[in-house]
Amino acid sequence: MSMDIKQIQDLIKFVSKSGVNEVSIEEKDFKITIKTGQEPTYVTATVPAPQQVIQPAAAPVPAAQPAAPAAAPAPADESSKYVTIKSPIIGTFYRSPGPDKPTFVNVGDEVSPGKVICIVEAMKLFNEIESEVSGKIVKILVNDAEPVEYDQPLFLVDPS
Repeated sequence: MSMDIKQIQDLIKFVSKSGVNEVSIEEKDFKITIKTGQEPTYVTATVPAPQQVIQPAAAPVPAAQPAAPAAAPAPADESSKYVTIKSPIIGTFYRSPGPDKPTFVNVGDEVSPGKVICIVEAMKLFNEIESEVSGKIVKILVNDAEPVEYDQPLFLVDPS
Protein backbone atom coordinates (compact mmCIF):
# COMPACT_ATOMS: atom_id res chain seq x y z
CA MET A 1 0.00 0.00 0.00
CA SER A 2 1.28 3.44 -0.77
CA MET A 3 -0.48 6.77 -0.61
CA ASP A 4 -1.02 9.02 -3.57
CA ILE A 5 -0.58 12.80 -3.32
CA LYS A 6 -4.37 13.38 -3.04
CA GLN A 7 -4.61 11.05 -0.01
CA ILE A 8 -1.62 12.82 1.57
CA GLN A 9 -3.22 16.25 0.99
CA ASP A 10 -6.52 15.02 2.49
CA LEU A 11 -4.63 13.64 5.49
CA ILE A 12 -2.82 16.98 5.98
CA LYS A 13 -6.16 18.84 5.88
CA PHE A 14 -7.69 16.39 8.35
CA VAL A 15 -4.73 16.64 10.75
CA SER A 16 -4.63 20.45 10.64
CA LYS A 17 -8.39 20.63 11.36
CA SER A 18 -8.21 18.07 14.18
CA GLY A 19 -5.84 20.14 16.32
CA VAL A 20 -3.40 17.21 16.74
CA ASN A 21 0.28 18.25 16.80
CA GLU A 22 1.78 15.27 15.01
CA VAL A 23 0.74 12.12 13.18
CA SER A 24 3.11 9.34 12.09
CA ILE A 25 2.09 6.45 9.86
CA GLU A 26 4.51 3.65 8.99
CA GLU A 27 3.93 0.77 6.61
CA LYS A 28 6.35 -1.76 5.07
CA ASP A 29 7.15 0.47 2.09
CA PHE A 30 6.74 4.00 3.42
CA LYS A 31 6.64 6.24 6.42
CA ILE A 32 4.80 9.56 6.69
CA THR A 33 4.97 12.12 9.51
CA ILE A 34 2.76 15.20 9.56
CA LYS A 35 3.45 17.91 12.12
CA THR A 36 1.36 20.99 12.74
CA GLY A 37 1.84 23.95 15.02
CA GLN A 38 3.36 27.37 14.66
CA GLU A 39 5.48 26.30 11.71
CA PRO A 40 3.75 25.49 8.40
CA THR A 41 2.59 21.89 8.12
CA TYR A 42 5.18 19.74 6.40
CA VAL A 43 5.51 16.12 5.42
CA THR A 44 8.54 13.85 5.42
CA ALA A 45 8.40 10.55 3.59
CA THR A 46 11.07 7.86 3.57
CA VAL A 47 11.09 4.46 1.91
CA PRO A 48 11.67 1.10 3.59
CA ALA A 49 11.14 1.54 7.29
CA PRO A 50 12.30 -1.83 8.59
CA GLN A 51 10.75 -1.67 12.06
CA GLN A 52 7.11 -1.09 12.90
CA VAL A 53 6.93 1.89 15.27
CA ILE A 54 3.66 3.26 16.58
CA GLN A 55 4.18 6.47 18.45
CA PRO A 56 1.56 7.54 20.99
CA ALA A 57 0.21 11.00 20.30
CA ALA A 58 2.39 13.35 22.31
CA ALA A 59 0.70 15.84 24.60
CA PRO A 60 0.65 19.27 22.95
CA VAL A 61 3.82 21.12 23.87
CA PRO A 62 3.33 24.87 24.16
CA ALA A 63 5.11 26.36 21.17
CA ALA A 64 8.03 28.53 22.16
CA GLN A 65 6.64 32.00 21.85
CA PRO A 66 8.83 34.88 20.82
CA ALA A 67 9.55 36.82 23.99
CA ALA A 68 6.97 39.57 24.23
CA PRO A 69 8.65 42.94 24.43
CA ALA A 70 8.89 43.87 28.08
CA ALA A 71 6.02 46.18 28.91
CA ALA A 72 7.69 49.57 28.81
CA PRO A 73 7.00 51.36 32.07
CA ALA A 74 4.27 53.70 30.95
CA PRO A 75 4.24 57.09 32.65
CA ALA A 76 1.48 56.70 35.26
CA ASP A 77 -0.57 54.64 32.80
CA GLU A 78 -3.92 53.59 34.22
CA SER A 79 -3.63 50.13 32.60
CA SER A 80 -1.19 49.22 35.39
CA LYS A 81 -4.10 49.17 37.84
CA TYR A 82 -5.94 46.62 35.68
CA VAL A 83 -5.84 42.89 36.25
CA THR A 84 -5.19 40.66 33.22
CA ILE A 85 -7.16 37.42 32.81
CA LYS A 86 -5.01 34.96 30.86
CA SER A 87 -5.79 31.74 28.99
CA PRO A 88 -5.08 28.65 31.10
CA ILE A 89 -4.74 26.47 27.96
CA ILE A 90 -3.92 26.48 24.24
CA GLY A 91 -7.01 26.46 22.04
CA THR A 92 -9.59 28.56 20.23
CA PHE A 93 -11.18 31.50 22.07
CA TYR A 94 -14.97 31.91 21.92
CA ARG A 95 -16.90 34.80 23.48
CA SER A 96 -20.26 32.98 23.49
CA PRO A 97 -21.50 29.42 24.13
CA GLY A 98 -22.65 29.11 20.50
CA PRO A 99 -22.89 30.98 17.18
CA ASP A 100 -26.39 32.33 17.86
CA LYS A 101 -25.98 32.79 21.62
CA PRO A 102 -25.20 36.07 23.43
CA THR A 103 -21.60 36.71 24.50
CA PHE A 104 -20.60 35.81 28.07
CA VAL A 105 -19.21 39.28 28.83
CA ASN A 106 -18.78 42.64 27.10
CA VAL A 107 -16.68 45.71 27.87
CA GLY A 108 -18.28 47.41 30.87
CA ASP A 109 -19.72 44.20 32.35
CA GLU A 110 -19.10 43.38 36.00
CA VAL A 111 -17.42 40.02 36.69
CA SER A 112 -16.84 38.10 39.90
CA PRO A 113 -14.90 34.94 40.75
CA GLY A 114 -16.61 31.91 39.23
CA LYS A 115 -18.45 33.83 36.47
CA VAL A 116 -17.91 32.21 33.05
CA ILE A 117 -16.30 34.83 30.78
CA CYS A 118 -15.40 32.79 27.67
CA ILE A 119 -14.79 29.31 26.28
CA VAL A 120 -11.45 27.97 25.05
CA GLU A 121 -11.92 24.94 22.82
CA ALA A 122 -9.05 22.45 22.74
CA MET A 123 -9.22 19.11 20.90
CA LYS A 124 -13.04 19.31 20.62
CA LEU A 125 -13.42 19.96 24.37
CA PHE A 126 -15.12 23.23 25.24
CA ASN A 127 -13.53 24.57 28.45
CA GLU A 128 -15.49 27.28 30.26
CA ILE A 129 -13.05 29.87 31.56
CA GLU A 130 -14.17 31.53 34.79
CA SER A 131 -13.07 34.87 36.18
CA GLU A 132 -10.78 34.67 39.19
CA VAL A 133 -11.21 38.36 40.01
CA SER A 134 -13.99 40.84 40.71
CA GLY A 135 -14.25 44.01 38.69
CA LYS A 136 -15.35 45.51 35.40
CA ILE A 137 -14.20 44.34 31.94
CA VAL A 138 -12.33 47.27 30.36
CA LYS A 139 -10.86 45.54 27.31
CA ILE A 140 -11.26 42.26 25.42
CA LEU A 141 -7.84 41.43 23.96
CA VAL A 142 -8.75 38.54 21.62
CA ASN A 143 -11.26 38.34 18.75
CA ASP A 144 -13.93 35.64 18.72
CA ALA A 145 -12.80 32.30 17.21
CA GLU A 146 -9.09 33.26 17.33
CA PRO A 147 -6.44 30.76 18.44
CA VAL A 148 -4.88 31.52 21.83
CA GLU A 149 -1.69 30.32 23.50
CA TYR A 150 -1.22 29.21 27.09
CA ASP A 151 -0.96 32.28 29.38
CA GLN A 152 -2.04 34.69 26.60
CA PRO A 153 -3.89 37.74 28.00
CA LEU A 154 -7.63 37.58 27.17
CA PHE A 155 -9.28 40.35 29.22
CA LEU A 156 -8.31 43.47 31.17
CA VAL A 157 -10.36 43.95 34.34
CA ASP A 158 -10.58 47.08 36.50
CA PRO A 159 -10.73 45.64 40.02
CA SER A 160 -11.66 48.96 41.68
